[in-house]
Amino acid sequence: MIRETIVTTRSLDGEPHIAPMGATVIEGGYLLQPFRPSRTLTNLATTRIGVVNFTDDVRIFAGCVVGRRMSVDVKKATYIDCPRLADALSHDEITVETMEDDPQRPKFFCKTYHSEGHTRFEGMNRAKAAVLEAAVLVSRMNILTDEKIDQEMAYLAIAVEKTAGPDELEAWSWMVEAVDDFRRKRAS
Repeated sequence: MIRETIVTTRSLDGEPHIAPMGATVIEGGYLLQPFRPSRTLTNLATTRIGVVNFTDDVRIFAGCVVGRRMSVDVKKATYIDCPRLADALSHDEITVETMEDDPQRPKFFCKTYHSEGHTRFEGMNRAKAAVLEAAVLVSRMNILTDEKIDQEMAYLAIAVEKTAGPDELEAWSWMVEAVDDFRRKRAS
């Protein structure tokens, strides 16, 4: 099972980094596979720690994908020297146990060192799921056809129109803008 999360890491100098990532659940922790090159990969390889954050704020996912770095508060994790999302619903502090190198996506096998809940989960919202799917779609625009992108975005828009609140509407607008910008840049 893959859980869509926000992974926070830090550089050797202590600079925090926030990235959306599918975290594969494995016995005792997670398998993380950041693409090469990435700051998440470098940070995990050098510090061997990170935090898997669970949030329902889709603006964080969307903002990271389209380069719209909104102000996201972080604070020190409970036990490891790594940042976590201040407003996460919960978080898992992880340590890298082993790494398998790969030219595209190295595998980091991570052990959960500490888990902590912070805020009650208020339930599902189809618009949140739609924005998350759109963020994945936007991150893959260079390998998808325009027809596929249009078809998926039209389908996802239905859930957004029916169930979105202000945060989801804002994040959705970033996804639509990213598709338009991608096509405009490609055409020029």
